[in-house]
Amino acid sequence: MSCARFGSSPRPVRRRKNTTVPNRTSPLTPTRPAAVGPRPSHTGVLSGPAPILASAVLWGTTGTASSLAPAGAPAAAIGCAGLTVGGILLFLTARGARSLPGACTRPERWLLILGAPAVAGYPVTFYPAVARTGVAVATVIALGSAPVFAGLLSWITGQSRPTARWTCATAAAVLGCTLLVLGPGLSGHATPMDLTGVMLAACAGLSYAAYSLIGGRLITRGHPSDAVMGVLFGAAGLLVLPFVLFAGTHWLATVRGGAVAVYLALFTVYLAYRLFGYGLRRTPASAATSLTLAEPAVAAVLGVSVLGERLPTASWCGLAVLALGLVLLTVPLRAGGRGR
Repeated sequence: MSCARFGSSPRPVRRRKNTTVPNRTSPLTPTRPAAVGPRPSHTGVLSGPAPILASAVLWGTTGTASSLAPAGAPAAAIGCAGLTVGGILLFLTARGARSLPGACTRPERWLLILGAPAVAGYPVTFYPAVARTGVAVATVIALGSAPVFAGLLSWITGQSRPTARWTCATAAAVLGCTLLVLGPGLSGHATPMDLTGVMLAACAGLSYAAYSLIGGRLITRGHPSDAVMGVLFGAAGLLVLPFVLFAGTHWLATVRGGAVAVYLALFTVYLAYRLFGYGLRRTPASAATSLTLAEPAVAAVLGVSVLGERLPTASWCGLAVLALGLVLLTVPLRAGGRGR
């Protein structure tokens, strides 16, 4: 009641020194929210989109790294081996990962239970899709469909409704990815499309969108991002471990196979998903999945510079459109900065 009367008459002005007034009015002051979470636009870019883009760059090296594996290595086993080692490493090094299930409510524990199979489903579907359709096509289908799935799942679950800015930026990014992949076909070098590989890549996009939303919801509810990622990926690593053993581990005994597995575990799983979890603290999952569309661009650049591949003009135009979509998602609007 003291806050309601404050400023209505000269008498209540003396009650400013009452200890109840600062407690009620402090959440409205600009100082405490700034201490809890930076609000300025430039700080938001550095704390949200930047780590997610860095993780996308690391993920973009997956195709080039996996191409260096021994010829006899099963495609899915390569990704599952990286997830097993990297996921367990995430769980062991993440602070609060062991106590996270006990600190969660019952609905949040169900999110953890659903999130682990979603994480495990990505390498199981994505790497076979790469083997059937190629790195570029599988990457674009998986990551191009992920923002659509994320936006739809967010809408269905009531987390958020797709905004016009997100729709335009995602459409531009998906269009850029499409031009990036269809560029060789438009130049007269078309290859037949494997429908099974396309479906597997789309399932990988759904898997990625699902665990991004689950991780984002747990993080926004106050749980540490490292702990959330550690539990999700540690459990997923255990889930895919039988697949690695069943597919055979002879390729891991070679120097090249071991080096590829270690790189995938340390950089594309451990480091990349720690950055991704940190970025999810201040970035909606629907925007995060759109930002990771930078991965096919990185993969294309590495294919040109490292593997000696050539991109036609249409593919380079796709890279430009993709960059435009990422800019629309990364640069915050001044008018809506304070409202958010």
